[in-house]
Amino acid sequence: MMDDFARIGWTVVFAALIALTIPWFLWGDGQVAYGLPVWLWWHVGWMALVALVFSVFANRAWGLGIEEGA
Repeated sequence: MMDDFARIGWTVVFAALIALTIPWFLWGDGQVAYGLPVWLWWHVGWMALVALVFSVFANRAWGLGIEEGA
């Protein structure tokens, strides 16, 4: 039962990260912050967040739904 909740939770987390991959709301926006376009900063922040989430996933839930008793 808990395995199902964890699998659904990780699916939701990764779906949200995928949905936030491309900042559609920043298209056509020419704002610059600290010498770089804001959309580029979005990607820098997104990559840092994805690295953190994947690290947590790899340490806590690797093999979830694949290995018995993971």
